[in-house]
Amino acid sequence: MSTGYTLDGFPSMGAWTTWALGTENQNLPAYVAISDPRGTPQSSVNNWGPGFLPAAFQGTEFNAVKPLQNLSIPSGTSAKTDQATRNFLKSVNERHLEQFPGDSELAARISSYELAARMQLSVPEVTDLSTETSTTLKEYGADDSSNPLKAKFAKNCILARRLIEKGVRFVQLFNGAYQTGGEGVSNWDGHKAIVDQYNKHGPVLDQPCAALLRDMKRRGLLKDTLVVWMTEFGRMPTFQAGASGRDHNPDGFTAWMMGAGVKAPFTYGATDEFSYKAVENVATVYDFHATILHLLGLNHERLTYYHNGFERRLTDVHGHVIRDVLA
Repeated sequence: MSTGYTLDGFPSMGAWTTWALGTENQNLPAYVAISDPRGTPQSSVNNWGPGFLPAAFQGTEFNAVKPLQNLSIPSGTSAKTDQATRNFLKSVNERHLEQFPGDSELAARISSYELAARMQLSVPEVTDLSTETSTTLKEYGADDSSNPLKAKFAKNCILARRLIEKGVRFVQLFNGAYQTGGEGVSNWDGHKAIVDQYNKHGPVLDQPCAALLRDMKRRGLLKDTLVVWMTEFGRMPTFQAGASGRDHNPDGFTAWMMGAGVKAPFTYGATDEFSYKAVENVATVYDFHATILHLLGLNHERLTYYHNGFERRLTDVHGHVIRDVLA
């Protein structure tokens, strides 16, 4: 869902987008991945990795409860000394880069040091939620002391809105993490007891996300922001044998978009009467990605990168823009 491939090593959609469109904010990353308070999602950093694109276009991971590391100037070091050190490091790296002009990781390291210096002021400002009103915190559920996990995820949702307001090009917000705490604990799962597990996960997700969408609409952000709500797959319409949960269903499930460029309200496609398999206007992941890129102003057939003898694309050799959903 993030890269268009089931194998590792391919660029994430955010990396493709920032490589093609660049940044609108010189003091923040162009691409931010906000991981769940419980940890990184399944497949971890592959979800925001650069793959074979230059390393500078990977997503920067941080969230409202896990700040970006190593931004502060060490104690006992003056701002003047810090600047001189960075200038020296830059010159050494650039001389080294001249010997290895194709080393994108080294180029990305130079770029990241320069961006980190600018972020020393901008990141603490954008992550400081104390400037939000008590009304906003309550609307998102960020002040819910009875559900600490919900409160943490709510703060991530507020952070997502603040990053968009600051001109961050691509923001990826995750709910759920890899199963580090057992099934149904860390991620959005319902294999064993769908009522018990969803009653745990539903309150974490619902209020913060609903508030985020309302807040973005109220602030006019949806006029030029595309919101994509995506899952990894659906659920079977039947219970699993020996359990009160449901198995994965890759053949029929819902994804939706709102904001810039899409019709609202509008429904495209349908599953069969049993909710088992898509049968009407069947869309693939490639079609979905092609449509998202189109809404961002990009032609998925022309957005290519030469790698290992191939002109690679996010959509491989597939995909059609789903024009019926376009406003």
